[in-house]
Amino acid sequence: MKKIFMALAMAVLSVPSFAQTSSGGFSLDEEHLYYGVRVGFNVSGISGEKNINEYSDSKAGMVLGGVIGLRVSNSAPVFLESGLYYSEKGGKRGNEKVSLNYLEIPILIKYGFKVTDDISVIPLLGPYFSMAISGKAKTEEGKHSSFNDGWFRHPDMGFKIGCGAEYSNLYLEMGYQFGIADISDADNYSAHGHNFFMNFGVNF
Repeated sequence: MKKIFMALAMAVLSVPSFAQTSSGGFSLDEEHLYYGVRVGFNVSGISGEKNINEYSDSKAGMVLGGVIGLRVSNSAPVFLESGLYYSEKGGKRGNEKVSLNYLEIPILIKYGFKVTDDISVIPLLGPYFSMAISGKAKTEEGKHSSFNDGWFRHPDMGFKIGCGAEYSNLYLEMGYQFGIADISDADNYSAHGHNFFMNFGVNF
């Protein structure tokens, strides 16, 4: 997976600037459909009850994804964006560490503000839906799956808020995700994920 991440990152960095036919143009009298690729990283943690499923110390992970966006208003630069991400999350507690690796689908509303002829600022907000596909826990008792009985559940959902910036077709975004689904599999205890993210990519 690290080799794939490095290959995609090099591909994104080597892409030349395209003509402004993507969301960066924000022409108010035209509709736009754009596609994009994203690479980035998470800084995540898990908030739980009574220290049972709490791993609130930060854990870093990578992000890989592809997106598709559609302009949904003829009179304003409002876009609906979705896609599919591979997103590494989890958390730490002392020497213990939990990893939760998700396939994630966001549904985001984005609004573009032109700062200059070439630069646009794009706030974003919307829900995300995730399904964990792998994960390991390293504890004092040893290593095991993060989804053993009494640990964590596979599905997650929450909200994503942040802001992006686009120069020509190059795109950078930062933001925060907070889970509203209970991802704990322990009886009588709940846990929720939270995550800071930064993604870089290209829209075309």
